[in-house]
Amino acid sequence: MSVASRARKYQPRTVPEGQQATSAMIASLEAEGYDTVAAPFGNALADLAKTDERIVGLSADLSKYTDLHVFAKAHPDRFYQMGMAEQQLMAAAAGLAHEGFIPFATTYAVFASRRAYDFVSQAISEEGLPVKICCALPGLTSGYGPSHQATEDIAIFRGLPGLAIVDPCDATDVAQMVPELVAHDGPVYARLLRGQVANVLQKHKPDYQFKLGKAQMIREGKDVLVVSSGIMTMRALDAADDLAAEGIDVAVLHCPTIKPLDTETILAEASKGRLLVVAENHTRIGGLGEAIAAACLTAGVTPTFRQIGLPDAFLEAGALPTLHDMYGISRRAVATQIKGWL
Repeated sequence: MSVASRARKYQPRTVPEGQQATSAMIASLEAEGYDTVAAPFGNALADLAKTDERIVGLSADLSKYTDLHVFAKAHPDRFYQMGMAEQQLMAAAAGLAHEGFIPFATTYAVFASRRAYDFVSQAISEEGLPVKICCALPGLTSGYGPSHQATEDIAIFRGLPGLAIVDPCDATDVAQMVPELVAHDGPVYARLLRGQVANVLQKHKPDYQFKLGKAQMIREGKDVLVVSSGIMTMRALDAADDLAAEGIDVAVLHCPTIKPLDTETILAEASKGRLLVVAENHTRIGGLGEAIAAACLTAGVTPTFRQIGLPDAFLEAGALPTLHDMYGISRRAVATQIKGWL
């Protein structure tokens, strides 16, 4: 945290007239115009576990905050509370996988990626075990500041051989990814949206179905191609609506699987002569943007390329709407950046 940000931390907060003050610690994502679904991950996992006895759930004292408490209530004999011990969480999940179970290990993304990385590498990834690591508070979805903002988790995990990485956009993605993760014969790291989660994709594409390893066009457009993952697909779709009113036609290609990357679909769309913008709720270093840039250059596809993502910095604490504007990932900021590049 910079000297300037520390000074702002202790300044009195002002709220515009007519608006309600929001705690920096409980602020939720802005998702105007979308219905929400309660705990899609916990409910999907609990439902699937009714017919698959291999599924077990583990938490590092955060079941309530990853929605695993829904699973724990439905299947108490298959839930393991590991306490605030993320390394033990990963080791125990690996042990259960060796015994034929399919463990879902949940915690916050910062703790899985920073604190337990060696255990994920040695006990899970190297062994190719079907452990599903599902982590809340990915990227800038927390107002707590650098201790809880997993802005570099994808960069940390992308180098692990055999580890699939998923960044879902909404409640549909989260619920539909659960059976796909179970069916996948190997380890997965999934960024998790929790609580009341917006239902975005089916509003724009009613027949949308999550498919592990596949990118899908949600909105067609002739001027700009935005390839996005996670909550940035929602931002891209909303910005596309705003830009359409100004005569700017934006296509949105949703890429929920970061690894393995659907290079075939991405390259086919990137070859059509449009401005290519990659939008991700992650540092611009080591994430989806760099993966797509490398894929394009390797294949000899060279569109004009831009990135929307978080800076190479430790971010400030605060209310999420303020932070998203500050760091360029709000609806308005996304539209402004795209318009400025044309």
